[in-house]
Amino acid sequence: VVVFLRCSGKCLLFAHGKWGEDDGLFNVTWPSQINCNFPIGTAVVLFIISIIQIYRFVRLSIKQEEASFLGLFLDVFFGFILCLMTIVSAMIITIGFMDWCSDITQRFPSCEIAAGQNIIKEDQKIDTSGFYVQMGTAQFGAWGAFATCVVISVAALLKLINNHEMTNMRVSMYLERQRLVNEDASRESLDASGDFSH
Repeated sequence: VVVFLRCSGKCLLFAHGKWGEDDGLFNVTWPSQINCNFPIGTAVVLFIISIIQIYRFVRLSIKQEEASFLGLFLDVFFGFILCLMTIVSAMIITIGFMDWCSDITQRFPSCEIAAGQNIIKEDQKIDTSGFYVQMGTAQFGAWGAFATCVVISVAALLKLINNHEMTNMRVSMYLERQRLVNEDASRESLDASGDFSH
């Protein structure tokens, strides 16, 4: 987000350009805004769902209740949707940054050295200071969010499977108990009718 704002609302990811022969500056061809908007949107969705999940967890913990099967199923469903969104965002950030750096390194030995240099025309009001660290932080955050989503989704899936098995076990125990009660009742009625016949 910081890089997005420092680039005057232009998206740095997948930006291409050529080095000018006359002024030595980088002439940028800016890509679509969706390259930055999708990861930002994913972060907002992750934040909102995290707040909702924290609230649900605290509420269930205070009441000392278990989540319903539907609640667990929705946890798994949204977990996998978030995994998909975060991996797409992480790939957009990583590949887009590599794409930008491949053009920058035509003049500089590394993308990190280009950070803070006056490489773009001043009339575009682009602040290049710290973009390398900021993009590295964004990559780390995106891949960390993906790893966290995977762990949470797997835990939710295991809890759903455990809940389903426990429900099946309770139902089978109830049915077995009912069968035994019915057998005892029919045995008692047979014994009672046998006593009357004597």
